[in-house]
Amino acid sequence: MPNYLPSVGMEVHAELATQSKMFCRCPVAFGGEPNTRVCPVCLGLPGTLPVPNRSAVEMVLKTALALNCKIAMTSVFHRKNYFYPDLPKGYQVSQYGETNPLGYDGYLEIPNGDGGTKRVRIRRVHLEEDTGKLMHLPNGGSGVDYNRAGTPLMEIVTEFPPDITNPHESREYLQQLRQILIYLGVCDGKMEEGSLRCEPNISIRPEGTPKYGTKTELKNLNSFRSVQLGVAYEVRRQIAVLETGGVVHQETRGWNEQKEASYLMRLKEEENDYRYFPDPDLAPMVFEEAYIEGLRNSLPELPLAKSLRYQNELGLSEYDAGVLIADREWSKFFEEAVALGGDPKTSCNWMTGDFAKMLNEQGIEPSQSKVTPKHIVDLVKLVEDGTINGKMAKQLFAESYQDGRLPSEIAKSKGASQITDVGQILDVVKKVLAENPDVVAKYKSGNLGVKGFLVGQIMKLSGGRANPGLVQKVLSNELENY
Repeated sequence: MPNYLPSVGMEVHAELATQSKMFCRCPVAFGGEPNTRVCPVCLGLPGTLPVPNRSAVEMVLKTALALNCKIAMTSVFHRKNYFYPDLPKGYQVSQYGETNPLGYDGYLEIPNGDGGTKRVRIRRVHLEEDTGKLMHLPNGGSGVDYNRAGTPLMEIVTEFPPDITNPHESREYLQQLRQILIYLGVCDGKMEEGSLRCEPNISIRPEGTPKYGTKTELKNLNSFRSVQLGVAYEVRRQIAVLETGGVVHQETRGWNEQKEASYLMRLKEEENDYRYFPDPDLAPMVFEEAYIEGLRNSLPELPLAKSLRYQNELGLSEYDAGVLIADREWSKFFEEAVALGGDPKTSCNWMTGDFAKMLNEQGIEPSQSKVTPKHIVDLVKLVEDGTINGKMAKQLFAESYQDGRLPSEIAKSKGASQITDVGQILDVVKKVLAENPDVVAKYKSGNLGVKGFLVGQIMKLSGGRANPGLVQKVLSNELENY
């Protein structure tokens, strides 16, 4: 059996985070009663005229710039003609052509697993409108909910020949792209709600063969797991088809999450089946260089660049950096803590440890809690200067999380400072040794493991306030001279 090389092109649809639809002023929202957010424009009724959403155009331009694309300084909308119940006008307003989409000829860097990056080329970033949603009714019939019809939709398509060559890279690409869209504020990235949908195009070819195989498209995958499993399944399926003498057909396939298998939906259309032509109801979009540069300058630091900065400048591990950049609000909280003087690694540990656990238990975001970056820094400095030990820090942080007081305020009110006076610790050590002569005898006879019991008794007698390092040092000295 020959060695087959997979190739994966990625089409990603992102619903834009606008207040209203693409060509009318109906509100954009998830869920709700069917057909309650519609009007004559998004229902495609005769005599209506579309008015483009400026905010949607700007969001696509920002995304194109973040993906290192060239910008089409003059761009037009096209009609993509096909007849399906969820398309009220009988066509979809979209964009067509090599250099007409708002953004084209760009790239996205993804981690390559060796500490470097791999470049995935972007063919186009274009703007279109979403379709309605078909619904299967309890009585066996079907209905259409047009609430989603006309929602601004951005499509991001990778270049051909594809740069993605395996299921893991497919998942990594989607993860990186989703983070960028969230950082830009152009899409909420909620794949479970359909805000972000991915359609991989998978083909295989024998190694050494220059011609690419026939591709199949997996439709509307809505999780990273589905993308990785779906691509892997299609590669295996296509290999099995070829190895049994069959032919891989160009087709659109659905994905069954329970069976973790794809199924035939329909034969895939060719490009000329859509009969693209410029929409006569929409004027060309013309941009000035100063406007584009203004958008470029407004872009935030993107996730991968932020991760590398955390690793190279702040000394964080790749894992810690990845956890922090996964959420823009989370990374902002961390950077504010560092700006206030918090040690990056220690601040990160408190955030991703105790703080994250408490937030998860309540199901809230950092901004909804009473803890601020100042609380983290205050706690870190109390430990660093020896005022409190680690156990006391956990207790103070738990109280701080509940009532919003700074850890230093709580420590002061309780007198909960760490004992660092050698004389005080020596008094406690001597008392514990005097109360446990049998344990001391075991230690002197060579059973060194009982020392942990003695340390525990000393910490207990000191109310957990004794400096653990000094306890070890003083105890060892006393045991040697006992």
